[in-house]
Amino acid sequence: MSKRPPRHSTNGHASPGEHPSPKPSPRRGRGLEPGRGPEPDPLGHPHAEAGSHPSAGHVHGAAGRYGTEWGWDREFEVYGDLDLPSYVGPTTFANLPWVTDAAELQARRVDVAIVGAPFDDMVTHRPGARFGPRAIREAQAQSGSLNSLQLDVRPFEELTVVDAGDANIVPAYWERGHAMIYRKVHEVAAAGAIPIVLGGDHSITWPSASAIAEVRRPGSIGIVHFDAHADTAPDSFGQLASHGTPMRRLIESGAVLGRNFVQVGLRGYWPPVPVLEWMRVHGMRWHLMTEIEERGSEAVIRDAIAEALDGPDAIYLSVDIDVVDPGSAPGTGTPEPGGMLPRELLRAVRQIVGAVELAGMDIVEVSPPYDWAESTAMIANRVALEAISALAVKRRAGRPVRFERAVAAARR
Repeated sequence: MSKRPPRHSTNGHASPGEHPSPKPSPRRGRGLEPGRGPEPDPLGHPHAEAGSHPSAGHVHGAAGRYGTEWGWDREFEVYGDLDLPSYVGPTTFANLPWVTDAAELQARRVDVAIVGAPFDDMVTHRPGARFGPRAIREAQAQSGSLNSLQLDVRPFEELTVVDAGDANIVPAYWERGHAMIYRKVHEVAAAGAIPIVLGGDHSITWPSASAIAEVRRPGSIGIVHFDAHADTAPDSFGQLASHGTPMRRLIESGAVLGRNFVQVGLRGYWPPVPVLEWMRVHGMRWHLMTEIEERGSEAVIRDAIAEALDGPDAIYLSVDIDVVDPGSAPGTGTPEPGGMLPRELLRAVRQIVGAVELAGMDIVEVSPPYDWAESTAMIANRVALEAISALAVKRRAGRPVRFERAVAAARR
């Protein structure tokens, strides 16, 4: 039985796209006649018998000349929001319920909450990542109770997962944007849920990871950071909050120790020598793309996990989609040839989330204006799903997923 709660709003009214659930009654139409069984659909799957689908009801069309003539007044099955095609109804991640109220997140004991950070005011090259969260939510063909072939688990049967909506972002006001992202992520994490933040440019990792570090005190977090670039510049054209500086800000603020900051997939022609020297002085560790080519990604990821957990209790995972080769992921602001394959990144995410306590994660720098056939957004969507599925395997094995200490602290 699915653990997914029914979608509803906190004001007592139905959410957009929500239908009332009529009482099941004998089903007619859709190829059914007295004495006949259900007619297969075009994909070869038999239709469910009346009342057998957990989220389906039945309704009669309005009677009338044309309705009667063409059979539009017959009884048809009505599917719940979860099981509709992904292109029908409001856009939420995987058709998940839209739950933005912090008290409701806690009341439902949500395990994982999708959070949008539609913010790209701090890019240095190609803009467009503000449209990333919506594109990532839309980039999914499957709906209903999904089954992971890689991990042999139905994530939405094991976990309570919702879409918690977007941070309250407006353009051209970066200080406010970062503050809203910090507050939204802090709110979700304080309810005990694991935030999966859809960016947005990479500057959003500064407020997002800071919020997680604050909720987790007195514990600490390490960061595993997938990226073509180190994002440790002192500033960008005098601006401290650029998408090229968030990791430096996190270390300087003390939210994360340099020795627990591990980067994977760096390549190309940045950063310059002085920035690399700053990284060494602060104990940062990194694994270049050449190391992945020579040793294989699985061995590199094993080392990255051990380095990030050298002291901390949990891991924050940050995935810049430009870690993937632009041949597969062209829709990003600063593409860098020679990157990881999508399958390497997805395997790495499963490997990390399956082995560590995940405190939160972000997926950033998806820029739909430069995407082709939604390929970049689909990879980003799948990164989130792989993380959720790995968490579901933990729950099935009886291992903790939610951060209950945050809930206990809030009650004191």
